[in-house]
Amino acid sequence: MPAFAYNAVDQSGKTVKGVIEAENEQLVMTKLHEQNMHIINVSREKGGVKQTKLSRTKKVKLHAMVVFSRQFATMIDAGIGIVRCLDILEGQAKDDALKPVIAAAKRDVKGGLSLTDAFAKHPNVFSRLYVNMVRAAETGGILDQILDRLSTFLETEMEVRGKIKSAMIYPILVLSFAALMLAALFMFVLPKFKEIFISMNVEMPMATKILFGASTVLRGYWYIPFTLIVGGVIGYRMFSKTDKGRYQIDMFKLKFPVVGDIVQKMAISRFSRTFATLISSGVPMMRSLEIVGETSGNTVIAAAVESARNSIREGQKISQPLAQSGLFPAMVTHMIDIGEETGRLSDMLAKVADFYDQEVDNAVKALTSLIEPVLIVVLGGFVGFIAVSIMAPIFKLISSIN
Repeated sequence: MPAFAYNAVDQSGKTVKGVIEAENEQLVMTKLHEQNMHIINVSREKGGVKQTKLSRTKKVKLHAMVVFSRQFATMIDAGIGIVRCLDILEGQAKDDALKPVIAAAKRDVKGGLSLTDAFAKHPNVFSRLYVNMVRAAETGGILDQILDRLSTFLETEMEVRGKIKSAMIYPILVLSFAALMLAALFMFVLPKFKEIFISMNVEMPMATKILFGASTVLRGYWYIPFTLIVGGVIGYRMFSKTDKGRYQIDMFKLKFPVVGDIVQKMAISRFSRTFATLISSGVPMMRSLEIVGETSGNTVIAAAVESARNSIREGQKISQPLAQSGLFPAMVTHMIDIGEETGRLSDMLAKVADFYDQEVDNAVKALTSLIEPVLIVVLGGFVGFIAVSIMAPIFKLISSIN
């Protein structure tokens, strides 16, 4: 009899892994459903190699998920059945990565799986936040409300990302163009001036010698900086995939001048928004904190949230360990404390998220306004140094001719 490995979530919200012997995958799912478990994935084991059923789709655009959630919520509110909704959404989907996932979810729902289990089989598309909110919606019979909250949450995240991307376009374009111009100058223009000065036996100052020396090194060993850049990127990616490396990189991001403040505010905003959405959707507190830690986008913040989970098990408030971590400002922990005492934790977290969304927007604008003069000063310094280094020998040459 074949063996099937499975990942599932039990009633307490704990992730469970195991192996079951059964005739086929459907029987495994039936057994797990009888145990009141929500299935994440099931894979058959052959010769020690797992043939997983997990989706390996391309990344779905955030805008496509917003449209999907909003349309799904509208149709559920109108009283249309889930299978019919998925059928309509499949026909309307324009994202090539999302369309087959909707089709697969529709087949699973038709086959007897819950919508939660159908979505959970595609973790590359539906995050744990999304799946757990849908689970809470199915339990409470408020799927339309939860999907509407999800679409609002995704819209807010998309808006913040768009603001940051648009703010960084200008400096990236300027730096890229400046790098190309400097490379062309060092590779093709400066060598011509060097030949002219040497042929006319012009005495060159130290700045000119340094400039021509850099040009000679770049022309003769151009592959060295290229190799260093590529090697640095590969090394960074490999280091960031380790637990220790990811933690140290995230800590460095938080402590980096100016940028670290923006990273911290973004992490707090995402923590508050996600936590508020989960709590208001009926997801249990401990389960919500586990999801918030995983989706925070920063392992240092995630470690602080995990500490908060452990403190809650011991009977403490959420605000106490968060304040002790030193990562959450006093205003945030006080708002959380007030929310716990008044029973309006989700409302307080939503207000914190709104406040820090605005703070991130202001900080990005301030950073952009700071980058522009810094770029002008730096590029002007390079241009000035090159101009002086080239013009000084020319003036000497003119003086000698006169």
